[in-house]
Amino acid sequence: MLSSLFVGAVAKRLTLVETITERSNQHEFQGIQSLRQLLGEDDRKEVPTRFIWLSDEDGSFTDEGFLSWSNVRKGKPRSAEFHLYYSTNTVTETMSVGDLLIIALHRDGSLLAIVTPAAGTTQNQLLWLFGLEPPEEQKVTIQHLDAAHDTELGFVARYVLDELAIEPEEPEAVRLDQLIDPFGLVFPKAKVFSALARASLPEVSAADDPDGALVDWLDREEQLFRRLERRVVADRVANGFQASGVVDVDGFLAFSLSVQNRRKARAGQALENHLEAVFEAQRVRYTRGAETENRNKPDFLFPGVAEYRDADFPAKWLTMLGAKSTLKDRWRQVLSEAERIDQKHLLTLEPGISENQTDEMQAKSLQLVVPRRLHGTFKPAQQDWLLDLTAFLALANQRQD
Repeated sequence: MLSSLFVGAVAKRLTLVETITERSNQHEFQGIQSLRQLLGEDDRKEVPTRFIWLSDEDGSFTDEGFLSWSNVRKGKPRSAEFHLYYSTNTVTETMSVGDLLIIALHRDGSLLAIVTPAAGTTQNQLLWLFGLEPPEEQKVTIQHLDAAHDTELGFVARYVLDELAIEPEEPEAVRLDQLIDPFGLVFPKAKVFSALARASLPEVSAADDPDGALVDWLDREEQLFRRLERRVVADRVANGFQASGVVDVDGFLAFSLSVQNRRKARAGQALENHLEAVFEAQRVRYTRGAETENRNKPDFLFPGVAEYRDADFPAKWLTMLGAKSTLKDRWRQVLSEAERIDQKHLLTLEPGISENQTDEMQAKSLQLVVPRRLHGTFKPAQQDWLLDLTAFLALANQRQD
């Protein structure tokens, strides 16, 4: 559970006097009396803090610093007045008025300060993770992580934690290590890894619950991949980065980039592999990765590429499904992938996509498909529009009968 990592968190909108500008240089977060419920009444000087900037469009970066918590009226016959001062760093220099600030207290007493622009997908994901209500202007929302308010560290939570570079301990580490032992320090082909993930969960049935099966299989493969990746990286680091007795900086950077690229490529392949297994279990006819116009290759065509290429086959019985583990702005790529099909379908695993994005998808006749377990990360109005995988399969089946 998330409470194994954090005690709680607060959220607020940044005001002008809190940001570093020509008009303000106070280095202080204001309106944080709610933090007394988390940080207590005692002064905490220079608490180690990791500052993170997260943005839908501009990526992310991290810096180390501190926050200082103190009662400036300590020892005086007046009511307590607490202040929260921050050290200058690349994150605080980037933040601006209206950005969302989340301060979370780790179990070890250190702090996490996350800043993200307002009204984006990242904001939605962070608020969902910590169970926080969106703060109104000059208001602070707070959430203690306890038995009544907690988040399970399942697929969705780990997705968001990964953006924060937080990797929780794996409770099934021994079992996972046993499963990957045969591979040594070599990554198997993507299909082999996906098949292993499914075989390790014999109780999961895509025939009975396609939405649940897809998420459980992906979750297990992610766990297996990270365990094997940890072994491979540890071995490479242990051998060092040396070239002719000199530290090989370029070699280190190239290896780091290869790790990141492998993660991204594997995530997309895993999603398609497990979707294919769901379609097989559901006995839905499909073609994976067939070429259509202009060398485009939709991830899945229903009932198949032969029907798509048959000009006499009615277009109304054709369906396409794109599959992207994460979206950002890449969802527009799907719009040109099958010209005969007016309404496109796109399945994603990204939680809490912003309303601006989903409104634009609707305007462009793109229907989003999201596994049922992720629907709770979206706002109620969005949930009414979303399709889950079960509903999509019913549609594809109906068009094949």
